[in-house]
Amino acid sequence: MREAAWLYPIVEIVHITGFAVLVGAVALFDLRVLGCARALPLRALAAHLLPWAVGSLLLIVPAGLLMFSSQPGDFLGNRTFTLKMALLLAAGINAAFFHLGPWRRVSAWDVGAATPARARLHAALSLLLWVGVISCGRLLAYT
Repeated sequence: MREAAWLYPIVEIVHITGFAVLVGAVALFDLRVLGCARALPLRALAAHLLPWAVGSLLLIVPAGLLMFSSQPGDFLGNRTFTLKMALLLAAGINAAFFHLGPWRRVSAWDVGAATPARARLHAALSLLLWVGVISCGRLLAYT
């Protein structure tokens, strides 16, 4: 990664592109849970967006590991990187609790019905966490 002048930037572009797809899919889903486009069946939207989210992880994870491997000491010593990783963990935990909780009863509020408050809370928290992850990712270049 350090030897080739273009390798790190190319890997970073792959990472950012994957992240754009992942966060785009998550944001669309979360906005639907928050009440946008209520006529759109949530389960159908989830079925459409999930492959994009999973596919994007196939770009993000290896690219992120490659970038990390280029200077692990610098990343581990950077508070912004630590915060980004903590926010990623929190986003994953939030998603797990959403799927183990409100999502199990989605058939009752899939289309045309009010979304339960707990599901809306998870969606709002998800959006905030992902904005934090994106912010930390950008700030890494400056900290």
